[in-house]
Amino acid sequence: RRLVARLRAAHTAAGFLTVATAVGGAAARYDRSAGSPASASLGLLLEGALVACGAVVVGVVCRRGRSERRLDNRIDRAVTSFLPPAALLLLLLACGYAAWSRPGWNSSGALPGEAVFGVLVLGQGLLVVVLAAVAWSLYRRTPEPRTTLRGLGGPAVAMLACALGGVMTGGVAQRVADWLDGPATPGMGGPSLVEGPPVLLSWQASVIPVLLVLLLAPVTWLVARTARRARRLGPEVEAEYAPAHPDPARTRRIARIRATAVLTDSAPRIVGLVSGATLFLGAGAVVGSWYSGQVPGLALDDAGPFTESLAEAAQATGSWLIGVGFILFVTWGRRAYRDVSARRTIGILWDVGTFWPRAAHPFAPPCYAERAVPDLSSRMCAWTGSTRGRLVISGHSQGSVLAAAAVWQLPAAARHQVALLTYGSPIERLYGRWFPAYFGPGPLQGLHRSVHCWRNLWRATDPIGGPVRIDEGGRPEVDRGPLKDPLVYGRTVGHPLPEPVLGHSDYQADPVFAVERAALLDRLGPVLPRQTAGEVQGSSGKSSG
Repeated sequence: RRLVARLRAAHTAAGFLTVATAVGGAAARYDRSAGSPASASLGLLLEGALVACGAVVVGVVCRRGRSERRLDNRIDRAVTSFLPPAALLLLLLACGYAAWSRPGWNSSGALPGEAVFGVLVLGQGLLVVVLAAVAWSLYRRTPEPRTTLRGLGGPAVAMLACALGGVMTGGVAQRVADWLDGPATPGMGGPSLVEGPPVLLSWQASVIPVLLVLLLAPVTWLVARTARRARRLGPEVEAEYAPAHPDPARTRRIARIRATAVLTDSAPRIVGLVSGATLFLGAGAVVGSWYSGQVPGLALDDAGPFTESLAEAAQATGSWLIGVGFILFVTWGRRAYRDVSARRTIGILWDVGTFWPRAAHPFAPPCYAERAVPDLSSRMCAWTGSTRGRLVISGHSQGSVLAAAAVWQLPAAARHQVALLTYGSPIERLYGRWFPAYFGPGPLQGLHRSVHCWRNLWRATDPIGGPVRIDEGGRPEVDRGPLKDPLVYGRTVGHPLPEPVLGHSDYQADPVFAVERAALLDRLGPVLPRQTAGEVQGSSGKSSG
C-alpha cells in the first residue's frame, strides 16, 4: 500500500508538471526572446522549479523500493502528501505566468510537444518491431506448438499497451480542444481559435473506425463458431447425464457455458489480429500525419468530396469513440472501489501481472510472489525437515501457480516429501502458453518427475483452469477431468434444488476433490504427524495452513 501511494503521487505530479511545462515553457521562451529581464528571470525560476520537481518525481518512481537487497519500509509522508500539491501549485503558477499581459505577443500554432509526441509514437512502434524480431528468433530456436502466437504474444500485448496509451491521450486532447474551441472544430481551419491537438492524434482517431470494421468479421466468425459448438454440445450433455426428463433450456445453458469457456483458447488469435492491425494502421497514421502535416479531412480534400467527407466522418467518429472509451475506462476503474465483482476481476488481472519480478513491470509495486513463494517454501521445508512427515499442498487458480513455484524452490529431499494438488489451475492453459520458458512442457515435466505425486482437477466449464497435459510413461497421470459441472442435471432427493454451474469456483464442493486428496495422502505413505491436517491450502493467490 505504501508503494502504491508513492507511485500514485509521483504519476499524478508528473501529469501536472507536463501541463505546466507545456503552458509555461512557451511564455518563458517568448520572454527571453523579447528582452524583458524581469519576465525572463521569472521564467527561468519557474523552469528551474519544474525541473527540480520533475527530478524528484523520477527519483520516486525509479529509486524508491527498487533494491533487491535493502528493505524499503519508509512511509514517505512528504512524498505522498506534498508532491502532488507542489506540482499542482507549479501548474497554477505556470498558468498565471503565461496569462500575464504581454501586449506584443499573439499566441499562434500548436502547444509545444507535437514533434516529441510523434517521436515517442514512432519509437514505441520500432521497439515493438524489434521485440517481435527477437521473440521470433527465440521461438525458432526452441519451437513449442502451444506457445501463444508462436512467441509473439509479448510483442502483441506491448503493441496494444502502446496503442491504449495513445488512445487515452488522444481522447483527452480531442475533447479538451473541442471544448475550448466552442462551436468550431479544432484543427479544421475556418474561425477556429484553437490549433487543435497534434495532427498525429487526429490520424490515430481516424483509423479507429477502420480497425473496428476489420474486427467485425473475426468477431462475427467467433460468435458463430461458439453458437455452433454449443449446439453440437447439446447431445453430448444429455448423453453424459442421461436425464429421465431432459430440459432443453437446462441443456442449452450447460452447453453454452462449456462453449463459451473455450473462448479463452481463442483469445490469443484475437489479440494477435488486433495487434497486427493496430501496428499497420498506426504506421499509416504516422506516415499520413508527417507527410501531409494536416488532419485527414484537410489532407484528403484533393481526392474528391466523397473521400473528404469519409475522412472527416472517420475522424469525428474515432474522436468520439476515444472520448467514450476514456470515460468508460475511468468509470470501470472507479467501480473497483465500490463493486465487489469488478474489484475481483481487476484483482485477478493484478495478481497475474504482479506475480512476476519487478523487472517485468518496473513501474508497478514489487511482486507479491517475491515474498509469498519463499515464505511458503521455507515453511514446507522446515516442517518436513523437523517432523520427517509428508504433506499435500493444494492450490486453486493463481494459488496453484504459487504452490508450484514454491515446490520448485524446495530442495530435492524436501520435494520428494510433498504432494501437489491443483484445481482450476491456469498453470498450462495461460502461463504455459504465454510464458513457456518458465511453465512450458519442459519445466512442468521436470516438476512432475521431481515431486512425489501431482494431481490436477479441471472442468470443461472453467474459462481459466485446464489440464496440464503431462503424460509420461511409467508415472500416474496428472490430470483428472473434466469433472461434472453441474454435479447433477435436475432435481434429486440429494439435490432438491437445481445445481448451479460452478465454472471456476468451489472445486472443494465436488466429491472428487476429497477422493483425490485422500488418494494423494495414501500415496505419500506413512501417516502424517497429528499437529497438521496434512494440507496447506492455497486459494486465489494466498496460502495459509
